[in-house]
Amino acid sequence: MTWVVWGSTYLAIRITVSPGAGFGPFWLGASRTLLAGAVLLMVARLRGIRLRLSGRELIVLTATGILMWVGGNGGVNWAEQRVDSGLAALIVGSMPLWIAAMESVIDRRPPTLLLSSSLVAGFVGIVVLTQPMRAQGAESDLIGVLVILAGTVCWGSASLYLSRNSLQLDPLALSGYQQILGGIGFTVLALSLGEALPQPTATAWVAWSYLVLFGSLLAFTSYVQVLRLLPTSIAMTYTYVNPVIAVLLGWAILSEPVTRHTFGGMALVLFGVYGVFQERAGRNDE
Repeated sequence: MTWVVWGSTYLAIRITVSPGAGFGPFWLGASRTLLAGAVLLMVARLRGIRLRLSGRELIVLTATGILMWVGGNGGVNWAEQRVDSGLAALIVGSMPLWIAAMESVIDRRPPTLLLSSSLVAGFVGIVVLTQPMRAQGAESDLIGVLVILAGTVCWGSASLYLSRNSLQLDPLALSGYQQILGGIGFTVLALSLGEALPQPTATAWVAWSYLVLFGSLLAFTSYVQVLRLLPTSIAMTYTYVNPVIAVLLGWAILSEPVTRHTFGGMALVLFGVYGVFQERAGRNDE
């Protein structure tokens, strides 16, 4: 259920940052994470959960909070001003490919034939997805795609770092601190860039509320719990569901185009992700 809800957040982001909606991408991120983080820490305090952080915990939470939220989510927020929500989700769905590549470098483990083939298939899928933009010379859209790719690497590297630096914090506190620290980063960025303060429409307020309640309070808190308990490869299984949900919602609600490039690119990306998981499963059985 968490992965299905998270897939729908791409649509909500697209609605809140669309022209005339009244939300800039970074004030959207700041308002969403600061409120959700404050609520989570308040609940944690009422439940008697430890909130005092050690120096190491603060470093890990700051690094992952900034990378995940400002780098990862912030990149998607900014890019969805010009890129369809379904396409954004499909590109983010390539995250296991990037994590697999990073793990091979970190662990100094040469990629197997299966892993290499999977990475190639996934990256070719991204090329296929962006073919219509390149054919039309839509430079601003291509820049948006590159920003999403950078954000995907940020989120993936933070997930990998968090999974390899397990913290003895309750998920409520962990999620709350990450979002508060991410929100501070968003605020600094919005002020530095002179982004206009939000003046949301009624529709944007509804989408924003959905992002806070379902995206931040419920789904993200569940995600950090999964990262604490399970390997990163299993935590990343949401990348199978998110793109499909996002593409269907974008098509049904915002009339976003679904073409042969969409289906072909999605198939290649999901095939690559599947290959990465199969390679990991085979390695664990050895």
